[in-house]
Parts: sequence; C-alpha cells; structure tokens
Amino acid sequence: PRVCHSNVTYFVGGYRRTVYIQIYKEIFNLKSDLYRTQLKMFAGLPELGISNGEDLKETLTNCTEPLKAIDQFQTENGILLPTLQSALPFLDLHGTPRLEFHQSVFDELRDKLMERVATIAEGKDEERYGKLEELLEKSFPLVKMPSIQPVVISFLFIVCAVEVKRQIWQDNQALFGDEVSPLLKQYIVEKEAALFSSDLSILHNFFSPSPKARRQGEVVLKLTQMIGKNVKLYDMVLQFLRTLFLRTRNVHYCTLRAELLMSLHDLDISEICSVDPCHKFTWCLDACIREKFVDAKRARELQGFLDGVKKGQEQVLGDLSMILCDPFACNTLVLSTVRNLQELLSQDALPRDSPDLMLLLRMLSLGQGAWDMIDSQVFKEPRLELEVVTRFLPAMLSVVVDDYTFTVEQKLPSEEKTSLTYPTALPDAFNKYLQENRVACEIGLYYTLHIAKQRNKNALQRLLPALVETHNEMAFGDIFLHLLTGHLTLLSDEFGTEEFCSAVFDGFLLASFSRSVLSWVVQEITANVAFETDGNLTAQL
Repeated sequence: PRVCHSNVTYFVGGYRRTVYIQIYKEIFNLKSDLYRTQLKMFAGLPELGISNGEDLKETLTNCTEPLKAIDQFQTENGILLPTLQSALPFLDLHGTPRLEFHQSVFDELRDKLMERVATIAEGKDEERYGKLEELLEKSFPLVKMPSIQPVVISFLFIVCAVEVKRQIWQDNQALFGDEVSPLLKQYIVEKEAALFSSDLSILHNFFSPSPKARRQGEVVLKLTQMIGKNVKLYDMVLQFLRTLFLRTRNVHYCTLRAELLMSLHDLDISEICSVDPCHKFTWCLDACIREKFVDAKRARELQGFLDGVKKGQEQVLGDLSMILCDPFACNTLVLSTVRNLQELLSQDALPRDSPDLMLLLRMLSLGQGAWDMIDSQVFKEPRLELEVVTRFLPAMLSVVVDDYTFTVEQKLPSEEKTSLTYPTALPDAFNKYLQENRVACEIGLYYTLHIAKQRNKNALQRLLPALVETHNEMAFGDIFLHLLTGHLTLLSDEFGTEEFCSAVFDGFLLASFSRSVLSWVVQEITANVAFETDGNLTAQL
C-alpha cells in the first residue's frame, strides 16, 4: 500500500502492454478526509451484497499479484452478461475507458428505473404504495451516493404526505408544474369529451351540471388537495392557468380558475379566499350560474364589486375578466340578457334605459376581452360600443317583433288575416354587428338558440344563414355548435321538409363543412333526429 507505483510488463495475444498500477497512499490513509467521505458515500453497498472501495483496498493490501486481483474484482463486480465479456475488448480497441462504458450503462438503468417508478406512482393499482415502499427500503441504504440519490429521493417524494410535498413544491415551481401539468391536460380532455359526447339533448348538455357538481370532478379535487392552505401554491396554479390561457385561448382554463376558487371556498379555506380579491365576486356569480339568471339584487352586488376596483389595483380586472370569460358565466350572462330584452319589449322600454341590461353588457364585454387584457397587460375595462345598445339591440328586437306579429297574424280568424308573409331578410344593423362586435355576436347566437328551443322554424330559417359570417367565426365554435345540435333535436318533425333541411345544412352547416367539428355536428343531428324525407335529400346529406 505504501508503494507509490510499480511497472508490470505482460503479454496478451502477442501484444506487449505496460500497465501502470498507481496506488496513492493517501487513499488508504484512514486519516484522510477524502477517504472518510468516500467510505460514508459507499457505506451502503455491502448491505446489498455489493463490494465497495473498502473491499478493494483490503484485496489489494493482502494480495501478492495485484493484476490478477484487479481482474478478479472486475469479473465479480462487473455486468454479469456472458455476451458482454467478449465485446468489452472492442471498447478497449476504440480507446473507450471502462469507466465511461459502465457509467453510461448505469445512467441508462437509473433513468429506466425512475421512469418505472413514475409509472407505478401514476397507476391505479391499490398495491402501488406497497411496491414503492419496498423499492424504497432496498434503495435507502444508498441515499448518500450522489449517483443513486435521485432514485431514493423520487421514492421518498412519492410516498411522503401531501403536507410535506407542499413545502417542497412552494420552493420548486418547476417540480410543482410537472405535478400539475398532467391534471390540467386531463381537465381539458374531460371538457372536450363533454362537448363532443353523443349523450346530448335539450335536457342534458354541457351546461347541465350544477356548479357544485362540477367542483366534485377529479382534477378540481386533486388540485384543491395539493394546494391546501398554501397561498404560494395557489398563486402558482393561477399563473399556470393564465399562461395556458394566453398560449391556447382555451376558455376552459377560465372555468378551472373559477372552480378552483369556489372549491376552496366550499372547504372554508379562509387563508386563500381572504386574500383573493375575486372571491366575493366569484361567489356571487357562482350563485347566478346556479340559477342560470342574474337577478336585480345580485346585479347590484356584482356592479358594486366592479365599481369598487380602486386606482392602483386595476390588475384585479385581469382575474375578473378570466372569471367572466368562463363559458358557464358567459352562458348565464347572455341568457339573462335575452330574458331582460324580452321584458323590455313587453314594457315598451328601450335597452339603454335598463341599468341591469347595461351591467350585463358590461360584464360580457369584460369577459370577452379577457385574452386581450392579459396579453397586453393593460388592465382597463374595455369600452362597450354605444352602437351595440342603440342600433344592434333595437335591430334584434325588431326581429322579435316581426316574429311575434306573424305568429299573432296566424292565430286570427281567416276573415281577419292579411296577406302578411314571414320576412326572410334581417336588418342591416343586425348583420353588421354580428360580424364586427364580439358582445353583439354572442347575444345574436344565444337568441338563435332561444328560437330553436322555442321550436320556431320560421325564425330559425331566417337567422341561420346570417351566422355563416360572424365575428371571429364564433358561430362555428365548439360550445355554440354543441348547444345548437341539442336544440335542433326538438325540431325532428321539421327535418322531414326539404326547406328546413336546406336552411340548416346548405344555408349554415355545409357552408363551412371543412371544419372538423362540423362533421361531428352533422353526425349528431342525423343520429338524434328522426328523418322523414325523400331519397334525394338523403343523398344530399
């Protein structure tokens, strides 16, 4: 052991090689700090039946032929594959050190093991924790080895309590993001599956589940558990949602933002609810969504929250806009708008004279502008175009009046009837703002759904062609087509006429059939509607 180095010459396959065996006495000096560190680092190997540096030291100390001792040590502790032994000399010929080869094999095996651990952890097997604990018990003696530590730590992280994980997550955003990302993807998949479900009718559609029922979903419950009372983790999730919303424009992330807050509200997590400035607004809006209507009392409360945004706190408008961009919130606001317009018509009142209607339009405008606000970081309420109130809504009400007048005319005795025919054209202002204004387009689309729900064939035939050209092609969005398909099932008898089928298919759907979602719509209509039609029309479909 105290020999610094010696030269040994031997012959292998006719080649003369000189092997330099250099043994530094510091390595074998028990007083050496480095040696003690190495001993501690590899102390767990003997427990697993694997030789370590101490065993090699003892072997070299007691042997008379160091080369044979080294060969024997390599054979006993190398990779026990018979086919590998004949291949290793090729690495020598290419100048590849054995250390480099074994290190690469080790790294590959470690990565495969960690992938397997992750697969077990994500599985549904009830015994998965038992398997992980067994693996942890076997690997824990090696926790001081830097090369093995990632495996041991991954075991520890998976099996540790969520309270411990929160402390780790809050200081490691990337790790928390890795945990949350699969849940967010799962949430979007579930929402899209609900939109394209074949189980669709007027009584069961995307908006049928109550807010509380939606909050019992797997993803929302898991996220709520992961966050607990940790404000920092909650803020991280909100930032993830904002980023994904900006990247994808997918409004389902807005839904999750509201559902997550209300899930924490249900659990009375005051540590988070009290610091989220959107809490009371979301709570009030959630009650409106549950009733699918914004009454006068709640309208005043919502207006108070919006008016209460102080100077210097405008950034909260970004979160409020996301909450109002939630399709469930938007659905409630537009349904309330259509209902409000009907009441104004019965009272011979103008839209601009209704404070409740103006508030609904204000919130719709804020929700529709969510992406632009967050993208630009200019936190200012978008200004509602005055012409929407003074021109578009009166034009839409004139369409309602036309329909009402024709309906009353048809109920009159034959001697009192006039030669009135149902109008086919729409007011220019209606078509104009349907194409140019997001809020107006949303109201127009929901009025079309309202007409379909009323089984008003004439009005629907009048409106559908105008929907071919709408603002940002909103008429061909997944949610509207989902609702329209369900509403059209009420008109199964009308599909027996070529005129109605032509209005639905030729006048609207087939005009933009290149969109993949429309093929699903046509399939759903043909599957849900009882056709009584001639062969020519069937061939056309």
